[in-house]
Amino acid sequence: MKQLSRLALPAFVLAVAGLVPLSTARAAQPDEAGVEQANDAFYAALNAIFKGNHEPIVDAWSHADDVTYMGPDGKYMVGWDQVVTNWKSQADKKLGGSIRPERIHTTVGQDLATVECDEVGENIVDGKTTRVSIRATNTYRLENGQWKMIGHHTDTLPFLDKQ
Repeated sequence: MKQLSRLALPAFVLAVAGLVPLSTARAAQPDEAGVEQANDAFYAALNAIFKGNHEPIVDAWSHADDVTYMGPDGKYMVGWDQVVTNWKSQADKKLGGSIRPERIHTTVGQDLATVECDEVGENIVDGKTTRVSIRATNTYRLENGQWKMIGHHTDTLPFLDKQ
């Protein structure tokens, strides 16, 4: 039997005690599948960036003023305008290669979720394949029924300093 999350457990206990309807307790269970889909969409969009296409990243992110991006180039951006400008700049570099998440750990609440993982793969730098292995934290918010990225933070990559 799948364990209830720490967030869903109090609602379930109240339902068993007859204090709230069981349907309310079930509704309190986190949407792990939705967050997993959003995270998959983000990594597909990231790989599109490496080919020069920034459009999928636009769909993966919230366009709010409070989003943050602290990526492998060491920059710190706040707000959708700064974040999308950076993604467009990365797409222009056409780094090639691909990145995939490994050792994924997901925590899901009612309208916020975090995904910690290793980002592993390769990019093409100066015509040579360069291995990538960095840590990342992705933060998602439920907006209009869809999980959208509101924060992405990674270790830095030395080869991006010279780009």
